[in-house]
Amino acid sequence: MKRQARILSIEDNPQMSVLIQLIFERQGHRVMGVRKGELGLEFLKNLNPDVLLLDLMLPDIDGWQLYRQMKADKELAKVPVVVVSARNPEHDRERGDFVIDGDKFVQKPFEVTELVNAVNTVLGNGTS
Repeated sequence: MKRQARILSIEDNPQMSVLIQLIFERQGHRVMGVRKGELGLEFLKNLNPDVLLLDLMLPDIDGWQLYRQMKADKELAKVPVVVVSARNPEHDRERGDFVIDGDKFVQKPFEVTELVNAVNTVLGNGTS
């Protein structure tokens, strides 16, 4: 049986935020959602979530910038990340922006099972 995870979602689109919360609460997880990157970074430091779902297009900070800040911090770098974005990962990679280690990238629009599998994989509950 999968354990309940604490998920932090940094997503500025209210409808997407509600969808993410619904998907993962139905899976038995707890989801905290914030709409701005700087606030999300503070929540990340204080909440110590099991996984971060990160949108790249945020109103106050570029998601890749937030991702790099997080990965440069010894403690925050331990939190697995699933980047969930409509941006093209190949284009971002050409600019030097990409997920590292065991983190995942899920492109919007996504299939629910694709997102759930990515989260389960970074949590160590499955493979993708």
